[in-house]
Amino acid sequence: MLRLPAILKLGSRRLVVVPTLFPRRHPTPRQFFFPQQRCLNTYTKGSIQHALPAKKPDIKLRCTEFDDTGAVRITAGEFSKMDLCQRHSLLPRDLRGIDTHSAYQKPAILVRSEAILVNMAYLKALVKSDLVVLFDTFGSSDSYNQSIFIYDLQDRLRTHNELPFEFRAIEAILVSMTNSLQSELEVLEAPVTKLLSDLEDLADVEESVKQSHLRDLLQYSKKLAKFEKDALSIHDAISDLLDHDEDLAAMYLTAKKAGKPRDASDHEEIELLLEAYLKQTEEIASTASSLISDMRSTEEIVQIILDVSRNSLMWFEIRLSIITLSASIVSVYGALFGMNLKNYFEDDPVAFGVMSGMALLTGLGAYMVSLRKLKTLARIKKDNSAIMRRLYKI
Repeated sequence: MLRLPAILKLGSRRLVVVPTLFPRRHPTPRQFFFPQQRCLNTYTKGSIQHALPAKKPDIKLRCTEFDDTGAVRITAGEFSKMDLCQRHSLLPRDLRGIDTHSAYQKPAILVRSEAILVNMAYLKALVKSDLVVLFDTFGSSDSYNQSIFIYDLQDRLRTHNELPFEFRAIEAILVSMTNSLQSELEVLEAPVTKLLSDLEDLADVEESVKQSHLRDLLQYSKKLAKFEKDALSIHDAISDLLDHDEDLAAMYLTAKKAGKPRDASDHEEIELLLEAYLKQTEEIASTASSLISDMRSTEEIVQIILDVSRNSLMWFEIRLSIITLSASIVSVYGALFGMNLKNYFEDDPVAFGVMSGMALLTGLGAYMVSLRKLKTLARIKKDNSAIMRRLYKI
């Protein structure tokens, strides 16, 4: 027997109930009026796991390896951070400064049990007792310096002298950094010296300062400040390493590999090597600081010249205002007698000369009184400035 559908009214809603031939489980009132919850329960466990985001792959680093003879073993090889940590006995945090692409990184030299990590500007390298791993620096503009460093590194690694392998690699890195800083300083020093000379000549002949000179002064001041910061950061990295005797002794990787580790006080070779390049970076930073000091002094002189020019312009404007005031006073007489009123001065033969003389004398008197008042104010200001300078000296 077939069952016909029934229509139920619940307030403003109409529900159509369709009977089925097969028995089924009827939904509860909550599931009936909120079907989305019932739909959520139909998801299987596999579909939920499929909706989860996939695990991110491990970050890969591109690097070039050099063996103990300076030959290239691997060119632009890609390794994951975990592989590098396992191969060279490192921790993931040791590679934190290597895998970042930020251009503003603090230089550092990290000494570990089997390797030395160097992170300085465009050079990021891992040095071992018989291996050098040079990491690629993405977005670097120092490709020329990197090429020169690779040639110098291979030449030093091929040359066998009294220094161990790791010290020759460290020396190649320090030589490249100091040469790069020195060349950059020479590029900045020549135009800065010429600019300062031009500004001093302008100050001597009291000429006007050009806007191009001020713009160049600002640009070179910013460049020198950045250069000084970079040089001091490299100097601080070497200085921090020299302050730790344990790290200096741990840098003898060849002796440690041969089973002859150095004591904490036995590190004369590496200490002398680092101190030599510490002195060079200190001299470079000192030269940059001297140039910055000269630029600041020149800026003060230029500011004084501009203040003098500004004061001269103000004096001219004040005197012009005084002359205008005097002319306005003279014009008052003409305005009074120019009215269409009878004053009986028209028939007097000497009235015009007398009134003109009085007008000129009044205007001249106003000019002289204003000018004397202006000089008095200037003298008082000058005396106050002299007293303040005398008190400042005391």
